[in-house]
Amino acid sequence: MGFNYKLAITFSVVLTLFVLLPTLTVGELVQEQPLVLKYHNGQLLKGRITVNLIWYGTFTPIQRSIIADFINSVSTPGAPLPSAAAWWKTTEKYKVGSSTLVVGKQFLHPAYTLGKNLKGKDLLALATKFNELSSITVVLTAKDVNVDGFCMSRCGTHGSVQRSNGGARTPYIWVGNAETLCPGQCAWPFHQPIYGPQTSPLVAPNGDVGVDGMIINLATLLAGTVTNPFNNGYFQGPATAPLEAVTACTGVFGSGAYPGYAGRVLVDGTTGSSYNAHGANGRRYLLPAMWDPQTSACRTLV
Repeated sequence: MGFNYKLAITFSVVLTLFVLLPTLTVGELVQEQPLVLKYHNGQLLKGRITVNLIWYGTFTPIQRSIIADFINSVSTPGAPLPSAAAWWKTTEKYKVGSSTLVVGKQFLHPAYTLGKNLKGKDLLALATKFNELSSITVVLTAKDVNVDGFCMSRCGTHGSVQRSNGGARTPYIWVGNAETLCPGQCAWPFHQPIYGPQTSPLVAPNGDVGVDGMIINLATLLAGTVTNPFNNGYFQGPATAPLEAVTACTGVFGSGAYPGYAGRVLVDGTTGSSYNAHGANGRRYLLPAMWDPQTSACRTLV
């Protein structure tokens, strides 16, 4: 299940069409129905979940620590509010119960043995590196690696692979670093968008447009994996192109968000960087809104 920020542009088109419609009386206006993600009675992920990381291509130690710290942050209480852990807590409302993410094994793959243009089968081959129960394998591709569909239709994806022993399927995630290939599509709002309103980009909280963009996409896919791991959990629309926990709230990071505007977020007075969540080891992150099943609305941290 992939996603792309071009979805946000659809809303701007809708708004434009609304402005162009003839003036309607109050009685003719139809109240917008709340967004509802239907539960399709499938398995959800809960309990302690090991997140194994495969780094395909060149990543610096600092880049790896930013991402590993984020994964540990969602299940580490104690950071100042608003926090990544508070953001993740919304997943507990999805009939899933508590889920704790812990970084497990990490495999460095700097030799590009599969080349720099990967196909779906290559991602699956990498994703089967760790076939463990109660785990998610995350494949992270470097900024000089292209993947089929990257930028054109998706910024990342999640799915599942069959375990080598024929047992239960194991969820996996792929996220690419878009700094070089398409920052305007997959690293927004830290880069000007290719489409839609051309607002000024925000300053990345960890000083890395590509990796801070990856955090947004990884957060989106982790939430989607826990609440819809095998394509029969929580989603709206067709199973082949579902709206999930975070993709249902595309482009929303703070209150007052609208197409092309991320919303009101926190800004560091010294660096000017934008964030909405504190994490482990003093990290700060910008995390997308998540749909709250109790309110049927997109929930932001600020």
